[in-house]
Amino acid sequence: MPEFFVDVLLPLAVKNLFTYRVPGNMAKDVFPGKRVIVPFGRQKIYSALIRRVHNSFPDPSTLKEIQSVLDEHPLVNEKQYLLWEWMSGYYLSTLGEVMNSALPASLKLQSETSVMAVEITDTEKVELTENEDLLLSALREKTEMTIDEIALLLNKSSVHQILKKAFDKNLIIISEEIHQRYKPRKAAHLRLAEAYKTDASLENLFNELEQDNRKSKQQDTLMIFMKYLFDDPERVSVKKSLIINHNDVSKSSVTSLITNGILVEFDVIVDRIPTSKCVLSSPVQLSSAQKESLDKVNHSFIKNDVTLLHGVTSSGKTELYVHLIDSVIREGRQVLYLIPEIALTTQLIVRLRKYFGDKVGVYHSRYGSNERVEVWNHVLNFDSADGQNRSQIVLGARSSLFLPFKNLGLVIVDEEHDQSFKQSDPAPRYNGRDTAIMLAKIHGAKTLLGSATPSLESYFNAENKRYGLVKLNERHGGVQMPEILVADMREAKRKKIMKSHFTPELIKAVQEALAEKEQVILFQNRRGFSNYIECRNCNTIPHCRNCSVTLTYHKQSNLLKCHYCGYVENIPAACSNCGDFHLEVKGFGTEQIEEDIAVFFPDARIARMDMDSTRTKTSFQKIIGDFEERKIDILVGTQMVTKGLDFDNVSTVGIINADQLLNFPDFRSFERSYQLMAQVSGRSGRKQKRGKVIIQTQ
Repeated sequence: MPEFFVDVLLPLAVKNLFTYRVPGNMAKDVFPGKRVIVPFGRQKIYSALIRRVHNSFPDPSTLKEIQSVLDEHPLVNEKQYLLWEWMSGYYLSTLGEVMNSALPASLKLQSETSVMAVEITDTEKVELTENEDLLLSALREKTEMTIDEIALLLNKSSVHQILKKAFDKNLIIISEEIHQRYKPRKAAHLRLAEAYKTDASLENLFNELEQDNRKSKQQDTLMIFMKYLFDDPERVSVKKSLIINHNDVSKSSVTSLITNGILVEFDVIVDRIPTSKCVLSSPVQLSSAQKESLDKVNHSFIKNDVTLLHGVTSSGKTELYVHLIDSVIREGRQVLYLIPEIALTTQLIVRLRKYFGDKVGVYHSRYGSNERVEVWNHVLNFDSADGQNRSQIVLGARSSLFLPFKNLGLVIVDEEHDQSFKQSDPAPRYNGRDTAIMLAKIHGAKTLLGSATPSLESYFNAENKRYGLVKLNERHGGVQMPEILVADMREAKRKKIMKSHFTPELIKAVQEALAEKEQVILFQNRRGFSNYIECRNCNTIPHCRNCSVTLTYHKQSNLLKCHYCGYVENIPAACSNCGDFHLEVKGFGTEQIEEDIAVFFPDARIARMDMDSTRTKTSFQKIIGDFEERKIDILVGTQMVTKGLDFDNVSTVGIINADQLLNFPDFRSFERSYQLMAQVSGRSGRKQKRGKVIIQTQ
């Protein structure tokens, strides 16, 4: 029998694939795309992905063996590998770094170092240092500790030298253990035992329970169980919690039925992703302008793999996407719908599920690792012959590019101009829009780039016939584009009529909107309370110890925070340089705008949407839901509020400080300033009434 070898990919920043020998009993199980457990280095153990299987190697005696095969079926397909290899070359990163970004954390396994104490009969003969004595005392209580736990115990950043000396003295045992991270969620179910599945045996059972007064509770419980089965003829088991939580059931009667062999308890794997309960409807009828644009897009796809849809804000691009998606999934193919911000998923998922139900899956970083594995599995198990596929349409941020698509037919990149599509750190530092175009090319799919403010490079490519170009210049319903007013902050300051950070024009516009029961969005593209604090005496400004950037003052938490690395420190009582107690706040962010606007409109319901106010998974949904239901009058936010959100009742938008956008130290700041201002302006006047936008500038 020939000897087999595998070239594997490790989730590490190393250039090459690594070759391992396959034990004879595993030869039939190895296949490209499966995970295997391999030893790496002196002690570490990792899960690696098989890239190739072959039967030739110059010197097999130098190779280590794989320890086990983790998967029954491949997790990664050839098209994914092709995309990873392109990204590795184009974005100058290693394949291991691409793999590390691509796989959900729960699918990447790495051994954890465990430390245990050696049984010593005569400890007096061993000379212990203070750290060793402390470590052994802790190990006698806990038996086993990880490296992180030991570092915390000894208050050291690195404990490797301490552990090496303790190991050399034969005080401790060091071992490597690997643990599966992903655990499927299980629910206890109950079914009838085989002996009672015939009508006669079931009738005898009920007669027996009826004759014994002590078993009346069991009889009642069994009746309720059977009712669940009769109500749904396709049901063969009932969720245990349904029975136990029933008003007429006691837990002890359920236990007795299981103990007596009448009911059988078993576990069923349940999906963490809830199913949608909405009634499906057909895509809405398009306007004449939308229909004309849709025809042009379809015609463009005949000649071009990539088409740019330049549609003004509120032109109904999403409904046009829906019609394109509908035609692709009818062909039994998959769709990827990329969006720049997680906040957008809240509204879009409701709109898409109204048409496509559970065929729509969501994938982004706010999902837990186990939830991401389950979406990965939905996409992996796609079957073009199965009309009930979950996650046939994936709505997600840039990380959804890495999902194991088999038969991708369409990639939509909404708000294609957005800088959030660019991964800045860690490697691979890829552009999600450009990678999406390459992904579609690998699958033989079409790419639609949509934006009201296209990026210069996409528009250049469209003008030069590299992409198709379709324009949609009419707002849906014939609504006019918003009225743009420029408010001169310099003049208002000179006349001393500025009210905090607000010009009289903005205050008046907000008053009028609130009087008409309309909603307002205030845009300030900086979170926190103020940009920084400064010593009045020597002008010293606190900086981050790691990044050397100024620390932003957050009033709500009363902390100085670095927005790059997350470093946090308390507000100093005095200047660290001269000791002066007069520290002043400079600049302003969304937190200060929220506080100040409440002074002028005390009766208005005000909320803030930025990275600080949306830390939890459901916080986006809560804020956007409240704003849609008109529980919020004024929404203050960063660029999160500028992107593709659709609110019926917003009449007024205020851009607090346009100069801050224009003077950002970036060669594209003018382009991005225009995009942000045009996008946030598009949130106003979206239904039957012309909106108003106040741009404050010096």
